[in-house]
Amino acid sequence: MNKFFKYFIYFFISIMVIAAAGYFYIKTQYPKVSAAPDMKIVPTAEMVNRGKYLAYGFASCMDCHSERDYSKLNGPLVEGTEGKGGQDFGEGAGFIPARNITPDMETGIGGWTDGEIFRAITMGVDKDGEPLGPMMPYTFFANMDEDDIKSIIAYIRTLPPVKNKIPKHEFNFPVNLIFRTIPSDPHFKELPDSADILARGDYYSVGCKACHSPMEKGEFIKEKLFSGGVEYPAPKGGIVRAANLTPDLETGIGKWTKEQFIQKFRSSASPEVTSIVVKDGEFNTVMPWTFYGEVCTDEDLGAVYEFLMSQKPINNHVEKYSPPDKYSAK
Repeated sequence: MNKFFKYFIYFFISIMVIAAAGYFYIKTQYPKVSAAPDMKIVPTAEMVNRGKYLAYGFASCMDCHSERDYSKLNGPLVEGTEGKGGQDFGEGAGFIPARNITPDMETGIGGWTDGEIFRAITMGVDKDGEPLGPMMPYTFFANMDEDDIKSIIAYIRTLPPVKNKIPKHEFNFPVNLIFRTIPSDPHFKELPDSADILARGDYYSVGCKACHSPMEKGEFIKEKLFSGGVEYPAPKGGIVRAANLTPDLETGIGKWTKEQFIQKFRSSASPEVTSIVVKDGEFNTVMPWTFYGEVCTDEDLGAVYEFLMSQKPINNHVEKYSPPDKYSAK
């Protein structure tokens, strides 16, 4: 018995040593990305306009890094909070607030170089070499057109500085280790020609895929891309779920015309809708209708529609909203 106990102790100690060595290795060797590039972006009016279009639209920078008024339907932007950060996107992975991306020197990114911002957006590593949570969709931005990333930086530099100190993020274990291994160097793609509608729609559907596709162990389930059902805490309590965007005729958008698809964005961003007051326990959505609907062109929204309609139809009925009482009872 004593001999068995001795072997058990040796085994236990060996496991602890291996675990400690693995932890130390990941903490010291990751993230494995290139150094921030030595770049100085010389902005033009065209770059700034392009960056603003992307930041408010398909890249969703202003959606995630600003404050939204969820007392109103569809959560319109709170004017004057553009880029101030603060929203917590941890959702069980820890405390992961969106950073202040205004040029404020003390609390924002005014002291960051263009290369450091570029690396954060495309590689998921901050000024100090620490990993960002993948809630910041750097894995998608890593596949955008490099000039588009530079245009976003050029626009962000024009934001009015907002003094808003954001506490340092805190990842829970073991995601603190997992998140360190995700960042990698980018693999840029050129912006598809406007004549290639499907490729253009694919390029601009980054947000659609990120929010409307179920995941498992940090990876998208290929058989369920765009099929919806992904759960998010509802702004006024309960749970809201991403819609099925596949062309399924029963549970997706298969019966929608392109005109209906575009009009959905326009009407959802209209003052008649965004002035509707939402009370606690009532439905509201985190979908950035007001950003896409006010900024994105009919041509680009139409390209996204064509791309979604080219996907495999998936029959997946999604219950849009569960109030706090019904969801907590499950």
